[in-house]
Amino acid sequence: MPDDLLEFVSGPPGYESRWLWLGLALLTLVIVWYAAVFVATMPAARLRRMPAVRSLHSRVLRRRFAGTAATIARRHRSGELSGEQASAALSRTLRSFLHQATGRRAQYMQLRAVAASDLADAAPVLSALGDAQFDRSSTADVARLGDETEELIRSWV
Repeated sequence: MPDDLLEFVSGPPGYESRWLWLGLALLTLVIVWYAAVFVATMPAARLRRMPAVRSLHSRVLRRRFAGTAATIARRHRSGELSGEQASAALSRTLRSFLHQATGRRAQYMQLRAVAASDLADAAPVLSALGDAQFDRSSTADVARLGDETEELIRSWV
């Protein structure tokens, strides 16, 4: 075999194939990074329609919003938030979750409309949160409502 052909096949003298594999691994890593950023910044409506990403998106949403509800409940228990503030924050969190998970504009729906829709499972919790937020004579346990909100979000299908 001529020396020129041998050098072309095996690479220049001192060249090790590990550099080729390292380069390919870094290139793959960059491509995966860009794909992850692209998917992570897509609108929720498109992610719900993509079969390959739908279940992952749903799990991430449930975990994120359940964590927010748990934080609100913890802040209420520590006295950082009043019952009214915690109820408002929990209601806002639950309605935002419902919007992201289903595409329904739950933030703007009246309680009757929520109860009559496919979001009906959330209506009792939203009703109790509304009572705790707006009715000073309400005896609602906001800490328990925080736990219920978190559980509803975690178990949402």
